[in-house]
Amino acid sequence: MTQIRFDPALPWWAIAALAALAVAVAGFALWRGLRGWAWRGLAGLAAALALAGPALELGSRTALSDIVILLDDRSASQDLPGRPEQTDSAVAELTAAVEALPGTDLRRVTLGDSEDGTQLGAALARAVAAEPEARLAGVIALTDGRLHDPALLPQGLPAPLQVLLTGAPQDWDRRLVIEEAPAFGLIDQEVQIRLRIEDQGAVPEAVAAGSVTLRLSVDGETEQVVAVPLNTSLTLPVTLTHAGQNVVRITLDDAPGELTDRNNAAAVSINGVRDRLRVLLVSGEPHAGERTWRNLLKSDAAVDLIHFTILRPPDKFDGVPVNELSLIAFPTQELFLERIDDFDLIIFDRYSVQGILPPDYYMNIARYVEEGGAILVSAGPELASVESLSLSPLGPVLPGRPTGRVIEEPFLPRLTEQGQRHPVTAGLGGPDPENPDWGRWLRMAQVTPTGDAQVAMTGAQDQPLLILDRVGEGRVALMTSDQVWLWGRGFEGGGPQLELLRRIAHWSMKEPELEEEALLTEIRDGLDVRFVRRTMRDAAGPLRITAPDGSVTELPLAADGPGRFVADWTAPEPGLYRLADGDMARVMALGPAAPREFEETVADAPLIAPLVEASGGSVLRLSEGVPDLRQIRAGRAASGTALSGPWIGVTPRDAATVTGLDRRPLLPGWAWLALVAGLILTGWLAEGRRRPA
Repeated sequence: MTQIRFDPALPWWAIAALAALAVAVAGFALWRGLRGWAWRGLAGLAAALALAGPALELGSRTALSDIVILLDDRSASQDLPGRPEQTDSAVAELTAAVEALPGTDLRRVTLGDSEDGTQLGAALARAVAAEPEARLAGVIALTDGRLHDPALLPQGLPAPLQVLLTGAPQDWDRRLVIEEAPAFGLIDQEVQIRLRIEDQGAVPEAVAAGSVTLRLSVDGETEQVVAVPLNTSLTLPVTLTHAGQNVVRITLDDAPGELTDRNNAAAVSINGVRDRLRVLLVSGEPHAGERTWRNLLKSDAAVDLIHFTILRPPDKFDGVPVNELSLIAFPTQELFLERIDDFDLIIFDRYSVQGILPPDYYMNIARYVEEGGAILVSAGPELASVESLSLSPLGPVLPGRPTGRVIEEPFLPRLTEQGQRHPVTAGLGGPDPENPDWGRWLRMAQVTPTGDAQVAMTGAQDQPLLILDRVGEGRVALMTSDQVWLWGRGFEGGGPQLELLRRIAHWSMKEPELEEEALLTEIRDGLDVRFVRRTMRDAAGPLRITAPDGSVTELPLAADGPGRFVADWTAPEPGLYRLADGDMARVMALGPAAPREFEETVADAPLIAPLVEASGGSVLRLSEGVPDLRQIRAGRAASGTALSGPWIGVTPRDAATVTGLDRRPLLPGWAWLALVAGLILTGWLAEGRRRPA
């Protein structure tokens, strides 16, 4: 590499002035008719050029190798049957082919898994930016063509991009697509999930027509099986059964020959909310804590409360005619017979059987409980009397039988071993549940628990104070003292009155966070999960986890307090997981049920094709064989088919780097001086020559 450089002895403006003066003198001499004007001008210009210091710069040049980038896609969809072997074989053959090219280096870039799918665009942009543009001879991408960041693809490439697709032309797949699903829904009312069953690729005629079997379950309960058409949007109704998270699992039966079943399932989490909690409060004899339940329920904006207070029992004879009373007759028949199923909870607060409600009403209340309703009895001395609810037709569903004794003595309510585990009372006793830091109560009725009822709290003489039970599909809670109001008044320091009553009421109404037997998941960050197993048993686990690919992991659970067992776990990949511990089962969705990698699994390159075409490259299938690699000149076709099979090309760039410079003056100083003097002398001689006569 040779260039002319200048090293001026004077500022460039002075040299330019000298050159201009030389031209002006030559012009003046020409105007005067002097014969040596040209030589004078050349002498001035030569002097100006000598002052500019012209020199020859000679550079030594070393050729640089060309670079070929081999992008190896190892995302999850590349693990489908046959694709790893195709990729491995192509990597080996292309590596050998690039290494055989003279003056060519290979840069291999491996693209792994990502929660956001195949980030091929970003990987390609980073790989190209890391190499000098003048040396990049080509890019070869081994992939299924499915990328999820097309916006990050390079805007242009200086060399051909060759995409070699894995898979086979006859590949096909079936997937479940959730088009629309609500985030919230009302309990016991239908919500709509819109979905579509879509076939992709070369679908065989045998499976392309007809319907497919769809299975739907909520929280791992009994499956519903329906037949649905293919490639058609349809709406499925789902009824939410409880408050909180309802996980709807939807699966397809596997079709023979499809690429994968990883996209045949979906999980939709819908938060169940109650329109309004409807509570019927029946108050009997007035007492100091009568307004406790009313105030608690009225303070909750989500509760619709109907309060039925008996102000004039039948045994009260005061001589006042009924038609002169300003009391409103209560619609007992409508409430206890016709519309009883509209209530989520019925509370009897110090209620005694006084002939106000006929036996049929109590029988209907018992039926209401067995079919899924809930009652809560907050009793006082009347529980031990002949007017006790336990002696009515409602008695068989109550969790305790009164002995007829009322204990009148101060006592400290305590949590039983079951109470320390039961979510209604767990944690209420503070760090030392054996000696809770709360005030005493003064009176309670003695009862004997029945059946499988759970005694959560005890009172005087270690007698049951709070009893919880399940009857049929419903729930019953019995508090054998009316003294809870003492906690609210701060007697001897008070106690957690509102929290206890709130938990009792909401457990009765089947709030999920108060279930005795529960399997909960806390998704912390990405794929990190904490499992919480709540149980009334002494031990729990191991937790059986079934991954999206069918593999099973058994995870031991460690005790984390009475009735609570936990385990931390990191899932291997996003997807739909099935959890089981004994009779407890549920599903858990980490990220999408079908990761983005499996949304479209049939190999194709529609998103990267424009960049391939703009670079002069090509899209070929590895199922037709690994193509030969050739070097081609820029502007020539970069792919084709020969007798030996398909081939792809890379473009040599002939890049080089300068390793040294040698600068030499165009003429030495004495030569410039001789040149200028010679030109001046020639001009003088030309002017002094006489013209012929």
